[in-house]
Parts: sequence; C-alpha cells; structure tokens
Amino acid sequence: MTPIRVAGPTVEPVNLADLRAHLRLDSDDDGAEDALIAALLAAARAGLEATTRRILAPGRYRITLTAWPPDGFLPLPLSPIVAVERAGLVDAQGVVTDLPEGVVRLGPDREEAPGLVVAADAPDLRAGAALIEVSAGYGGDGPPVPPGLAQAIRLLVAHGFEHRGDSSGAPPPAVAALAEPLRRLRL
Repeated sequence: MTPIRVAGPTVEPVNLADLRAHLRLDSDDDGAEDALIAALLAAARAGLEATTRRILAPGRYRITLTAWPPDGFLPLPLSPIVAVERAGLVDAQGVVTDLPEGVVRLGPDREEAPGLVVAADAPDLRAGAALIEVSAGYGGDGPPVPPGLAQAIRLLVAHGFEHRGDSSGAPPPAVAALAEPLRRLRL
C-alpha cells in the first residue's frame, strides 16, 4: 500500500517574497529570476520531504486496500495527516460507495505515528477494495511548517541560487542541523 498523490501542493512552505528578501533581491526587480527561485524552492522542498519523511506542502493522497489491517490500525508514511477526505468501497465494476463517517478515522497521533483507525465493524473487502483519500502536509488546513524546516528551505534555495551550474557544491551543514531533529524515523 503506497499512498499516491492525487492533488499537489497549492502553496509552498515558503513564499516567493520571503525568498526574494532572503536572497536580498531588489523588490523593484522585474522578477526575471522568479522562475529559477520557484524551481529551486520546489527542489528544496522535495529534498527535505525525502530527508525528514514529512510532507511540507499540503496535498491529497489516495490509498487502496484489499484487506483491512488485522489490528485496526493502518500506519501511513505521511506526516502530518490532516483529515480523512473520503473512504469508500470499490466494487468489481469500479463503482465507489462511500462508507459511513467514522468507519475510517484519523489515528491518535497524526504527526509522530501517523495512521488511520478502522472500525471493527468495517464492511468485508472480499468482494472489492477500499479507497481512502486523506489530506496531509504542513500549511493550508494543516499545522504550520516548523520554523527550522522553513529556514532549511531558505538556505537550500540560497545555496542553489548562488551556485547555479555548479553541481559539486555540497549544501550548507546548517541544513542538516535544522532538518535532523524533525526527521521521522522508520520502524
């Protein structure tokens, strides 16, 4: 079971104006470098998401199950989980029938041990599958981005901006120092 992103981020964890100020770019500049900054921002976010195992921009994810977890807890590699957007049964023809509210709900700790709780009386999945959609990530309706991760993004963008075309430059050590305390461990 691998969550699939079905709706990408609508907002980045650090905005363009903040990055332009961090890079000390003139506000009256024509914005010619904005596309480069936006690309560096997306790359920095993706890199930190992989390093920390946290979702730094809000998104919607789909999970398909052919069996409910035996203990009723479905751990997810998404942190933080914000809401269960949809839970339904998919029949053999692909028709989705929504489950009653509460059959699939958020687990007790949405950030450190993210997952879903499935009610004991959940319908049998032998004749089909379950389709679950959750929203996850910092920002938007979720919790704010931790300041250390926002600063790590700024540092990575500044590093990429200053070292354009130089693939040999390692990121600043401060990035790892800011990200490491917020890194989720694998079990």
